[in-house]
Amino acid sequence: SKVELILVKEQNGVQFTSSALVSPSGQTHPSGEERETWGKKIDFLLSVIGFAVDLANVWRFPYLCYKNGGGAFLVPYLFFMVIAGMPLFYMELALGQYNREGAAGVWKICPIFKGVGFTVILISLYVGFYYNVIIAWALFYLFSSFSGELPWIHCNNTWNSPNCSDLNSTLLNDTYKTTPALEYFERGVLHLHESSGIDDLGLPRWQLTSCLAVVIVVLYFSLWKGVKTSGKVVWITATMPYVVLTVLLLRGITLPGAIDGIKAYLSVDFLRLCDAQVWIEAATQICFSLGVGFGVLIAFSSYNKFSNNCYRNNTESCSLWFVMLCMMLRCWVFVFCLSPGPGLVFIIYPEAIATLPGSSVWAVIFFIMLLTLGIDSMGGMESVITGLTDEFKFLHKHRELFTLFIVVFTFLISLICVTNGGIYVFTLLDHFAAGTSILFGVLIEAIGISWFYGVDRFSDDIQEMIGQRPGLYWRLCWKFVSPCFLLFMVVVSFATFNPPKYGSYYFPAWATMLGWCLSISSMIMVPLYAFYKFCSLPGSFCDKLAYAITPETEHHLVERGEVRQFTVRSHHTSSHHTAKQTRLQQFNG
Repeated sequence: SKVELILVKEQNGVQFTSSALVSPSGQTHPSGEERETWGKKIDFLLSVIGFAVDLANVWRFPYLCYKNGGGAFLVPYLFFMVIAGMPLFYMELALGQYNREGAAGVWKICPIFKGVGFTVILISLYVGFYYNVIIAWALFYLFSSFSGELPWIHCNNTWNSPNCSDLNSTLLNDTYKTTPALEYFERGVLHLHESSGIDDLGLPRWQLTSCLAVVIVVLYFSLWKGVKTSGKVVWITATMPYVVLTVLLLRGITLPGAIDGIKAYLSVDFLRLCDAQVWIEAATQICFSLGVGFGVLIAFSSYNKFSNNCYRNNTESCSLWFVMLCMMLRCWVFVFCLSPGPGLVFIIYPEAIATLPGSSVWAVIFFIMLLTLGIDSMGGMESVITGLTDEFKFLHKHRELFTLFIVVFTFLISLICVTNGGIYVFTLLDHFAAGTSILFGVLIEAIGISWFYGVDRFSDDIQEMIGQRPGLYWRLCWKFVSPCFLLFMVVVSFATFNPPKYGSYYFPAWATMLGWCLSISSMIMVPLYAFYKFCSLPGSFCDKLAYAITPETEHHLVERGEVRQFTVRSHHTSSHHTAKQTRLQQFNG
């Protein structure tokens, strides 16, 4: 076996040595801890891709792109992708892989920031409450597609109102007329007409509740054994969307008006770039598109082998695959339809599919794809489970029971969203669960790594894993560009807040306040935990501060007054502030 001896030479001349047995497979962290790993590298890769390229690209992006100036929206989107999205994506993968812990446990490197781990765990939990509902809707539509004629084509159904007008009707220009697809979603599926607002929800609909229960069962059996089961599920769920979208795109470009749709997708309204909301939505969408800020990337990468090349195998491959799918998806969206709206997936898409020959077959294929995307999206639950089981070790022994508790809890909360007025609760969750709070969480994460733990030290950790330090671009983004960008976006998002609405329905003030409470409940974990940690540490104010910002593995240095962050440099000391490391490698047998 390979024995690595590390001599750490501090600036005061005192030497400390540490050694670790490193297994040839690379599964063991220098701390000597054993941890479950992915069966194959491709399991991890598909899991990350599946979570990154998820429902957000079908549910959110096309609407945001059309709403915010078509091709103009791609300007801030791609700009933020380069200066913040990819650097933070890489940072989370490296952070999880090196520390082999979930979103909260990784902050043993800087204990005072552990609250941000609980922030991202709560955000993932909140998002799970309504992402489950999207999957349940997709399952309902899938069952409805197994019919000779799709139920959203005509107005002769029991749920239709007198205002319903068939797709080929010339009366659709009338403001009061509605399409069969719209009425099927709002009246046939949601029964929204039976609710007067968020204060009149009613009881859960049994059909949607049944679909939600099926989703929860599938979710449980995808997660209960950890990465050993979820790593196999993604072989189907992460690859099917590419096949389905390719087929639908090839069919779509042969339709009349397809070229007009692509032109609309590529058209640029640069005046929209003067609107701060466009930039905020682009920044938030980056978090959804790449999956940063949810703790999922940290959780997934924590199951990697320690020596896995998280830069080459993951960052480059995931970004390439991500861009390919997103460009395919967005072209497909604008080939088929030009109508914007938050009901895009369940109103406009079915409407477009209904125009195809053999529409029932295409509908079945599309909603199966939507289900697979949804199941991939629920990797957010892995962030919750991994984060809490790593933090509270007694839960690790009972992972199956704890997973059952989490999914049943999300099921009970999600029931509110399948009532007659459930779409109002859904809209409120979508607006507040992961907007400003996720930008705030990623900001604190970036500050903790770059300015307290240190970019140089973080780069050393990466070099220890993959044999090379990150380039200047990554280090500059981590230290300056990404934190400044995130700070600016958090401030602007507070300053330009727009209250939520669904169609023409505006939420009452109490509902907006409730939404803010939800958002703040995750963000407040950062100062609350920092206060708790600071008060629970021993010693004077300076001692407490030293313990709070020093990695837990170096707390013995605090007792000796040899804190890396507080070292005073004399005139004759080296210009390098960090410790010099000399590695002596010895091989036995």
